[in-house]
Amino acid sequence: MLGIEDQVVRRLRVAGSDVAYSVVGDGPPVVLGGWWCAHLQLNWQDPRFRAFLTPLAARHSVIRFDRPGTGASDLSAPLPVTVDADVAVLAGVVDALRLSRFGLVGASSGAATAAAFTVERPEQVDRLVLYGSFARGSEIATEAARRALLDAVTGHWGLGSRLLADLFVPGSAAKERDEFARFQRRSATPEQAARSLAASYRTDVTDRLSRVRVPTHVVHRRDDRAVPFTLGADVARRIRGATFLPLDGVDHFPWRGDADAVGDALLRGLGHYISPRSGRPGAAALTEREREVLVLVAAGLTDTQIAERLTVSPHTVHRHIANARAKLGVRSRAAAAAVAAGPGR
Repeated sequence: MLGIEDQVVRRLRVAGSDVAYSVVGDGPPVVLGGWWCAHLQLNWQDPRFRAFLTPLAARHSVIRFDRPGTGASDLSAPLPVTVDADVAVLAGVVDALRLSRFGLVGASSGAATAAAFTVERPEQVDRLVLYGSFARGSEIATEAARRALLDAVTGHWGLGSRLLADLFVPGSAAKERDEFARFQRRSATPEQAARSLAASYRTDVTDRLSRVRVPTHVVHRRDDRAVPFTLGADVARRIRGATFLPLDGVDHFPWRGDADAVGDALLRGLGHYISPRSGRPGAAALTEREREVLVLVAAGLTDTQIAERLTVSPHTVHRHIANARAKLGVRSRAAAAAVAAGPGR
């Protein structure tokens, strides 16, 4: 699994604001975003979040960023409150990083931004994956329910963050919902949270979805309480040729609940073959260096000894083992070594 040390937060200048971003993993670039109250550093401290990204980072360079006015970015900058403003930020990030072509994953309100960007720059998006998406934010809940939630967030952020936790991670234990409520309060002020939530409710990309012309994969959990399942199905119907994959689960955040199923769905949407039986590619997916490391693991060498043998750092050895475990879908280094030494070697 990716470790805390695998993420380095850097900054770039976008439209006059400092935007925090990170790149983890190796391979073709994938830009990913759209989490509620996202914060590069706070999200990364959650081992479930890192475990969810590990298989993706084993195949891709995963690029994440915090929008201006949020998370680890410049908090004094204006918060984007329209889809077009968010598209401009996304365009600024990919231009600054000189990404000519990449996979694009958009989640929740970030899915609208990803779809709108794809319409504007189809030549840059290799594949589009949307998770927990909606076309019209006004359809997420009734007007009365939307107003009540906004009032709670604005008037009492403690209560509002708990109500949102009950919506976003209802499958978690009470203690975990309390932890997520605290995370929201650490990552956004009541004003920031209310503006972001109100902007989501105003979102409407119905006129753009029909103009998406790249391979698109839409994923949605059947009992998602934050964004109803019917809205994800509606998004898939509006995009010509889109594949729709329903999954079981109640949590809105993909790294909660059956995170492996969501991770596999994202990888399939990005063009990878994932075995239905194991949910993970076999030993053939290992790089030569990963195989070399696992052979030494099987011989009983420690990370330090392997590092000395291969003239690399122990951290690099640890990362190769973590990537190999993610590809093989096993929990221990010994199991990974056993698979690598088997018939697929």
